[in-house]
Amino acid sequence: MTGKAIYDVGMRMRAVELYEEGRGYPSIASLLGIPKETVRKWLDTYRSVGIEVLALMGAKKTVYSFETKLAAVRAVVDEGMTKADAMARYGIASSSPFKKWLKTYREDGPEALRAKPRGRPKGSKAEARAETREEELERCLSSN
Repeated sequence: MTGKAIYDVGMRMRAVELYEEGRGYPSIASLLGIPKETVRKWLDTYRSVGIEVLALMGAKKTVYSFETKLAAVRAVVDEGMTKADAMARYGIASSSPFKKWLKTYREDGPEALRAKPRGRPKGSKAEARAETREEELERCLSSN
């Protein structure tokens, strides 16, 4: 199989039920036939932002402000807070982007956490196209 496996909300809810019964990651993963790391991510989300967010996972991508990213990352890097506690405090639903933010912050500093502009910069199409010989002649003739 290639790519990521997709699990439905029922599977995530069952993982929470098993966790609430006192089972650990390896046991839940084995019972559900899914990777231990997947169970860990689900339960991190459940503990940090609740079952409602866990149920919505995969439905839409959450966008976080620069300020939220920076505060959460600084709480871990500068203040020694655990990742799970920072996720809970700042309402971060998934550990995957949070880990990327931590890496980016450590390697490139706080400004690297700012959102990057999407798409082609304004004016790039006109600037990228070279003037044709006819246009050049027309421009020269019209300026005389």
